[in-house]
Amino acid sequence: MSFLTLGIFWNGQQAQLNHLERGDRHLTWIHIAFLFVVSILPFSTRLLTDFIHYRTALLCYWVNIVLLGAFLYLSWRCASRGGLVTADTSIEVSKAIDRRILIAQALYACGALLCIFDPYASIAFIVLVQLNFAFAPKLGWLSRF
Repeated sequence: MSFLTLGIFWNGQQAQLNHLERGDRHLTWIHIAFLFVVSILPFSTRLLTDFIHYRTALLCYWVNIVLLGAFLYLSWRCASRGGLVTADTSIEVSKAIDRRILIAQALYACGALLCIFDPYASIAFIVLVQLNFAFAPKLGWLSRF
């Protein structure tokens, strides 16, 4: 599950980097913070694996995902507002990147809330969201966003 999570966020970051003309000090620190949160993912995944029956372990994993999404979103906002994106990046592309991050985070939040009822249902939902975003460019029901 964490491998899929990292793959999705790495693809998201790569999509953003493809639209950057240049970087600056602020954007670099945001990406360093993003990488720090990436380095915590094995811990939160192990916590979830060892204590799968406890909602707190699932919430720790979810907070890790929220932080990844927050830094990815912050990175894009900083780059687009700072004039760091290429001139050929349309407003539609910029809005699509924003939407994709926000929709994914909302779905992850829904998955985390399912742990109120059943941690396994919550994990299953999160995996389904991840599979959607892993295959969204061609198959995902959210690919139109």
